[in-house]
Amino acid sequence: MSNNGGSAVGLLSYETLVHAVAGATGSVTAMSVFFPLDTAKSRLQVDEKRRSRSTPVILAEIAKEEGFLSLYRGWFPVISSLCCSNFVYFYTFNALKKVAAAGPGKPRPSKDLLMGVVAGVVNVLLTTPMWVVNTRLKLQGVKFRDEDLHQTHYRGIFDAFSQIIANEGVGTLWNGTLPSLILVLNPAVQFMFYEALKRKAGKGGKKISSAQIFLIGAIAKAVATTVTYPLQTVQAILRFGQYKGDGKGGLMGSLSNIFFLFMDRIRNHGVLGLYKGLEAKLLQTVLTAALMFVVYEKITSATFKVMGLNKKMKH
Repeated sequence: MSNNGGSAVGLLSYETLVHAVAGATGSVTAMSVFFPLDTAKSRLQVDEKRRSRSTPVILAEIAKEEGFLSLYRGWFPVISSLCCSNFVYFYTFNALKKVAAAGPGKPRPSKDLLMGVVAGVVNVLLTTPMWVVNTRLKLQGVKFRDEDLHQTHYRGIFDAFSQIIANEGVGTLWNGTLPSLILVLNPAVQFMFYEALKRKAGKGGKKISSAQIFLIGAIAKAVATTVTYPLQTVQAILRFGQYKGDGKGGLMGSLSNIFFLFMDRIRNHGVLGLYKGLEAKLLQTVLTAALMFVVYEKITSATFKVMGLNKKMKH
């Protein structure tokens, strides 16, 4: 009985909701600050014929050819997707963490990894349609070097949803789900390193500074991104929806598409082609994750401090 009660408390507690809101707010704040770096990364991943140069050069090219505001093209759909995605992830991860804390045994990296994988799977299944739409909107109206890529014409998020469903079928909204499911290792590895490094930094009741949180978040994300980047490139291409593949459906078709995209990338650009855009991705994702964790920790600690004061006042 007590275990079931603990599970219910973990899943539905106000504390878990605070973590989810703080995580969503932190990610939206951080992504907004570093959004142009995400724009550079997306172009390098999808546009085969755009040369891989340093991030500042790519950003200067885009601004010169398409205007400064093009660096923020697709901001709203990306932020909407990110907000929902991080709310789901932080809610699920912290609910599982709360349930695990009520059980036997101490916190371990292996436990953090497992919780991260479960939270990632839930997140992928619920939010992939939003990421498919935001990839399309982010790349709409851009000047591609690859002439085989055609332009799409969506008037916004809801129009993109309706056009994709009408013209390509509901299943298209889950394009790239398989690499996304494999990529749950990215946030899982990130959170495993983050929780482990944070426990080490706070050993003996030490107070962890914002600078330490920033550094811990940056290290955790850098490791996770470098390990999983080739799959992120495949994921972006599949979400964009212009890779035809071999026409096979189901799991085998998805695996086949992933394999051929890998081989095509290696054939055209060598093994390092799998890491095209990594510099921009590392800059964007590491800085974004680091800032996100700082905002997240500030919001949660401030909220729980207020909650603690409220409890004292009631007593």
